[in-house]
Amino acid sequence: MRRIKITLNNDGLSLEAVLELPDQPGKYPGVVLCHPDPRYGGSMSNNVLLAVSHGLAKAGIAGLRFNFRGVARSQGFFGGGVPEQSDARTALDFLARHEEVNPDRIGIMGYSFGGRVALPVGCADSVVKAIAGVSPVIPAGVLRDCVKPKLIICGSEDDMIPCAEILHEAVDMPEPKNIEVLPGVDHFWWCCEEEMARIVVNFFVNVLAG
Repeated sequence: MRRIKITLNNDGLSLEAVLELPDQPGKYPGVVLCHPDPRYGGSMSNNVLLAVSHGLAKAGIAGLRFNFRGVARSQGFFGGGVPEQSDARTALDFLARHEEVNPDRIGIMGYSFGGRVALPVGCADSVVKAIAGVSPVIPAGVLRDCVKPKLIICGSEDDMIPCAEILHEAVDMPEPKNIEVLPGVDHFWWCCEEEMARIVVNFFVNVLAG
């Protein structure tokens, strides 16, 4: 896996990012990864994002992790979710323009608060061909008319964003869709990252690289 430090520029702000690529140069599918709530320590170095990004690179897919505005070395201030959608679109634009990424095979994933950003952006942005939410915050109704391939995964013991709340928004979303509930797993996925990442990576492989 090759790791490249990147600076994204959006709204006059510099956002730190890391692009992880498969070992050999090529033209790969790519996925933007959106991190959890920075008010509770969320950043692009989160265990869930790291597990998925590393798994993607091993599977032949580029992964772009980045820090939202106001997080770590990214400039600006936390915006509650809406300004961060602009950050995600900037990340998508960068990924789609990268010389080693196929712009016709782009996906987006959001974990927890990252779902509040990734899901609406993914449904609305034409560059996105596949969308995944891991224990996601799902804005009401955002998936109702989203006909792109979607994966929603949560843990049965999540007491921060209970699976019941997630499924309430996800169950009626149109096909194609995949909903996974992992038994015994809480919101943070400690010790269960490998299984979660396997499911997420397989989803993107099937949709973007199949």
